[in-house]
Amino acid sequence: MNIAKEIRRRIAGFSEDYVFTASDFEIELQYQSAVVKALNRMVESGEISKLAKGRFYKPRKTQFGELKPSAYQIAKDYIERDGKLIGYITGYSAYNALGLTTQISSYIQIGTNKSRRSVKREKYTISFILQQNPITKKNIEILRILDAIRFIREIPATTPNEACLRLKEIVRDLNDEQREMLVKCVAKYTNYVRALCGAILEDIGCNDSLLESIRKTLNGVTEYKLPISESVLPTKQNWRIYEPARK
Repeated sequence: MNIAKEIRRRIAGFSEDYVFTASDFEIELQYQSAVVKALNRMVESGEISKLAKGRFYKPRKTQFGELKPSAYQIAKDYIERDGKLIGYITGYSAYNALGLTTQISSYIQIGTNKSRRSVKREKYTISFILQQNPITKKNIEILRILDAIRFIREIPATTPNEACLRLKEIVRDLNDEQREMLVKCVAKYTNYVRALCGAILEDIGCNDSLLESIRKTLNGVTEYKLPISESVLPTKQNWRIYEPARK
């Protein structure tokens, strides 16, 4: 078998930003070292690029230079394994997709049910946040919204007030089933996230039963200091949300 020729043939069938490893070629174990050598030679010749140890991709070239793979491709081994969903993209990439920021970052954040240390892949840093809810294809959109509420003070190139206005639009567009899922999932988040989620839902006119489901998880005494004005979120005091005192 001409390993190099077979590798080139298979790579020709990959999409330009597809990240692959030696195991993608399903070649007999006895030829694995030859596969790795062939891939490394192709990197040296510029036919493919190396993302990290043992991970490669076909570079997508434009008049502005080489485009890197998508966040999903860069981190997909932390998102799916053996056909099972084990994580989801959140953080800057999700905030951008939700219209909360226009900033692009070299940081990729993954929500996962296991604690992990950050890893580097080329110029990218992949970090992880612990997600207490089960991760399913059906609830990923909801988890991203709740992550944005959780990190509302840290979303780049925007203010908490601007982010809150956009989050109200996003939540308003959810259907009844999605709102119920939002309320179910927010129960696993910290108190201030539940309070802010409740205030947003009340502000957009959500039904009382869902609001009560959140309210009964809060102690009714704790105050939450969040830099969101009353003009942006008129219902905030109903949930004991107050702006921090200015120094």
